[in-house]
Amino acid sequence: MALGDSSAAAYIHMVQHLIERCLLFGMSMEECVDALSKHANIGPIITSTVWKGLEKENKEFFKSYGQWRETRN
Repeated sequence: MALGDSSAAAYIHMVQHLIERCLLFGMSMEECVDALSKHANIGPIITSTVWKGLEKENKEFFKSYGQWRETRN
């Protein structure tokens, strides 16, 4: 594995961690993208791509999360 691969993986892992924190605050994908862009200087395309990857790997969680967000609003 090249050095660039390791740092790219670490960056993606950091974005994933920040998205998980957004989930703890009950944020939508759009709110999370805005927050990470504003507060962590992470490009919206990166956040949305990682978010969508998490959704793909954790379908049941995001289904429940979406239902929970609907009921709390």
